[in-house]
Amino acid sequence: MISDSFKQDLLNRIDIVDLIERHVPLKKGGANYSACCPFHSEKSPSFTVSPTKQFYHCFGCGAHGNAISFVMEYQGMGYIEAIKELAEAAGMKMPDYEPQGATKEAGGPDLYDILERATRYYREQLKVSPQAIEYLKGRGLTGKIAARFGIGYAPAGWQNLKDVFSDYSAEALKAAGLVIDAEGGRRYDRFRDRIMFPIMNQRGSVIGFGGRVLGAGEPKYLNSPETSLFEKGRELYGLSQARSAIRTQGHAVVVEGYMDVVALAQHEIEFAVATLGTATSAIHVQKLFRQTDEIVFCFDGDAAGRRAAWHALEVSLPVLADNKTVRFLFLPKEDDPDSYVRANGPAAFETMLREARPLSEFLLSELGSHVDMGTAEGRARLVAEAKPLLKRVAAPALQMQLLKQVGAAVGMTQVEVGQLTEIRSSVTREPRRPAPVRAVSRAPVDGKLEQRLLRCLLASPRLAQELPVDLLETRHASSEALQALARYARTSPGASVGAIIDQFRDTPYGQALMEAQIDLLEIQIDPENLEVEFRDGLQQLKSDLVRGQIKTLEQKERTGGLSGEEVAEYSRLIKEFAKLKQAPEARANMV
Repeated sequence: MISDSFKQDLLNRIDIVDLIERHVPLKKGGANYSACCPFHSEKSPSFTVSPTKQFYHCFGCGAHGNAISFVMEYQGMGYIEAIKELAEAAGMKMPDYEPQGATKEAGGPDLYDILERATRYYREQLKVSPQAIEYLKGRGLTGKIAARFGIGYAPAGWQNLKDVFSDYSAEALKAAGLVIDAEGGRRYDRFRDRIMFPIMNQRGSVIGFGGRVLGAGEPKYLNSPETSLFEKGRELYGLSQARSAIRTQGHAVVVEGYMDVVALAQHEIEFAVATLGTATSAIHVQKLFRQTDEIVFCFDGDAAGRRAAWHALEVSLPVLADNKTVRFLFLPKEDDPDSYVRANGPAAFETMLREARPLSEFLLSELGSHVDMGTAEGRARLVAEAKPLLKRVAAPALQMQLLKQVGAAVGMTQVEVGQLTEIRSSVTREPRRPAPVRAVSRAPVDGKLEQRLLRCLLASPRLAQELPVDLLETRHASSEALQALARYARTSPGASVGAIIDQFRDTPYGQALMEAQIDLLEIQIDPENLEVEFRDGLQQLKSDLVRGQIKTLEQKERTGGLSGEEVAEYSRLIKEFAKLKQAPEARANMV
């Protein structure tokens, strides 16, 4: 892992205003800067950048983060890649960290270099292979588009890469997925007599290959194996080339094959990407949502295409947001995107894209097609099959709309469907009945106090030294975030807000901390009053604790009486509570 100290030093050296202004024109207004958000289309600026907190937030689409997350989102990079990019810009040497297997072999080149050398070799071989050139021409591709995607050719023969690498026995060649070791110790090239499609990460570095066989061999398409650089479930073919067009057009289209991506680009539809011989994953969807607010999945209209679409729907549900859209396009059964666009032209394809079905419509139609909606049993089954899907929808407004649509389809109210699917929104929940009186150890809270203290700690981490963590037990979900922040701040009292947000970005506490940070952009806390506000919050925490203990003893006294020790404890708590209530009043009188 990259150490926290390195990341903190990096974020301290990077000015987020300068970083963002290289890509987005910012306008100063008060303590912060504003702009139209680079992550969604808008006419009025809702994107705010705080130079003091080194943090950005869009009040329109919700995008937010620090310098590392901005590079990830805007340039479509992975976490480590974004840190490398910023470190280079700041003139910092990266620590000794690389993905496992990506480091240099003893005395040998690294895997990126090996794959780049193989790419150059395959491209040179394409130039001298009439058969491969004729195949690409027959698919309607020009030399320009082949060069853009780095397409090459792996010639027939078992050990052609011996001409490229002097040490053909090097373990790094196997680690890169270029060779296979057979039984008996014989080694041979993995790719032979195939059109080669380099697979690139979002920085444009080759991390693997897809090979399309010439002729009738099997398998038709052969991908690189999983390596330390290449995970099929995380990568999308063509994303490096498509990223600019995706941002310009406002959507991405996901197709099934390399040739589909390349053929669409040949016809100036440059916002297409493809999965790599595997089903769509939630990581694929998340990666694309970093680039655009709309994804269109384009599949063949046959049964296999509909199964692939349904899987894409299922993995999309947990990562949806109410400002994000997923739609589905099914081509005629005899077509794929390549054949369709060659036969009908790009305008016809783009018309079909605009008419693609929304996720909600596809979900309900598929569920309805499997049951008899003319019977009570069929409608009940639809609700039962919808339940696990609806519960996975992460977008609250969309989830509510789906509840309404399912209810309308089966003749139920939204509240009834919400109850049957165990989704308790503010609309589906029935009015609360008065809760019976029961003993509690602490006064109930709604988390606002914890959010207030979170804001104070983010603004001044050194205050964590004054926070007794045991006061926060069993109070509220925000308490856990406050506890985690206090523990971290005690060991890193000089941490910047950006470093703190990065530290907790992938933890259960990240969202609460992010919300507190967003509050800081709207609420300007006077530095002179920061400590007073924090200590008043501590007093309230202690008061709540003592008041809860008093109520517990009073409840016990009413139901069964108190022991002598409990009577003494009750007397002590009453005195302590009186002192705690007087302390804030005394400070107020001093001001």
